[in-house]
Amino acid sequence: MKHLSHRFCVAPMMDWTDRHCRLFHRLLTRRALLYTEMVTAQAVLYGKRDLLLGFNAQEHPVALQLGGADPVQLAEAAAIGEGFGYDEINLNVGCPSDRVQDGRFGACLMAEPELVAACVSAMQRRVRLPVTVKCRIGIDEQDSETALEAFVATVAAAGCRTFIVHARKAWLQGLSPKENREVPPLDYARVYRLKAAHQELEIIINGGITSLAEAQEHLGRVDGVAVGRAAYQNPYILAAVDREIFGEAGTPPSRRDVIEALIPYAERHLHAGGRLNNIVRHILGLYHGRPRARLFRRHLSERAVREGAGVEVLREALDLTEGTGADGLAAAE
Repeated sequence: MKHLSHRFCVAPMMDWTDRHCRLFHRLLTRRALLYTEMVTAQAVLYGKRDLLLGFNAQEHPVALQLGGADPVQLAEAAAIGEGFGYDEINLNVGCPSDRVQDGRFGACLMAEPELVAACVSAMQRRVRLPVTVKCRIGIDEQDSETALEAFVATVAAAGCRTFIVHARKAWLQGLSPKENREVPPLDYARVYRLKAAHQELEIIINGGITSLAEAQEHLGRVDGVAVGRAAYQNPYILAAVDREIFGEAGTPPSRRDVIEALIPYAERHLHAGGRLNNIVRHILGLYHGRPRARLFRRHLSERAVREGAGVEVLREALDLTEGTGADGLAAAE
């Protein structure tokens, strides 16, 4: 079984971490472990697999996140994912959306640790890849101190060695998925105690981490961090991951470097019949907090959606934002 570093992960995010987003993130960091959006086991079994599971080899290391509650279906989907070349299979036990609950998977499975253990065991029997679990610290009225311990102990007994723990409860009634990412209070100390009690397990902390400085603080108490929204909304923080988190030498890529490296990928996507906005929607935050960031976003948002938009839109946005275009400074002012 291959060993993957979970020291820094870009967390799986529905509608965000698709193959284009992951390729963009890989241009910023070589070492971070990337995750797909959640894909249901049923979709893998009966849907368009190339569309759902296909990815660029440049994305490695990359993990496939599955959703489901049927051990047989999950095992088959995991085997298919292994065949596509993923480096890890992750089971979603954290998503709180109504649609996920209706399918009896996601965060509601925290109430059924024995079923999760059965799912993990079935997947492990079918694949040689690491099988990991992403969960919350609890759901609804559960006492997170006892419930999380019971959940992790049960699933670990089935062979799972790595848990990515979102340090919030999920309230399955009364809160939207967006509210579940923000309203339940963060309890990092609960995750720290989980790690202290289970030195034999790899515990990755997730939830509300907005900077690499915060990530470094957590790394003193747990084995890894998973950053979600901050990595998406302010993606350039990923450019320093290899140096600051993994201790590698070298200069991070500039924003211009990243866009210039993205252009050939965008050209191939367009040649295959794709639309520029499939890619561009993920890079709008690249200049977050920088001069002309609004100009960058506006130019791409307005022009990348147009029929027939080509990579010249990326070049124009880069020139305008970097101030090398004829109208760059005037437009910014």
